[in-house]
Amino acid sequence: MRERYRTIARVAKAHGRRGEVVTVSVHGLPSLVREGLEVAPLPPELTGPRWRTVVSCTSDDRGGQLVALSGVDDISQAELLVGKTLLARRSDLPEDLELHDPRSLIGREVVDERLGALGSIEEVMRGPANDVWVVRGAAGETLLPVIDDVVGEVGESGPVTVRVPAGLEPKGAKDAL
Repeated sequence: MRERYRTIARVAKAHGRRGEVVTVSVHGLPSLVREGLEVAPLPPELTGPRWRTVVSCTSDDRGGQLVALSGVDDISQAELLVGKTLLARRSDLPEDLELHDPRSLIGREVVDERLGALGSIEEVMRGPANDVWVVRGAAGETLLPVIDDVVGEVGESGPVTVRVPAGLEPKGAKDAL
């Protein structure tokens, strides 16, 4: 089977004399860069290694991550990476990535086990503890926390089945009960 890849971050700037860079997530994804992950900066250099390993990774508390990559040892090498995107093998990323990937979630139909069709996901809001899906449909708007008790498995296609907690049902659904 062919290997699948995913763009996960962009190099925003070089940082310090040791060749570290600051990366920011792309496409609304959470921070996926982690120590030991192999990434390919795109577009690639004409010579040299295509893949680099994340040697260290820490949050800069401003939305980015301070990252050291193998083979990048000084600021001049780090500056060559600024503006590039980082590609990772899909198999190296978390299995539940679909739960947090707005690009694959927006427009997906949502069905509650009790209430039936709720509508479609219009927005994915990022929170400090968990994401929240904004679902809009004929019954109104529903805000669903993306936690194990509410959202089960999310397949690659088809409707997403959820369990809306009491008190979070859309107004139109309460009238129907």
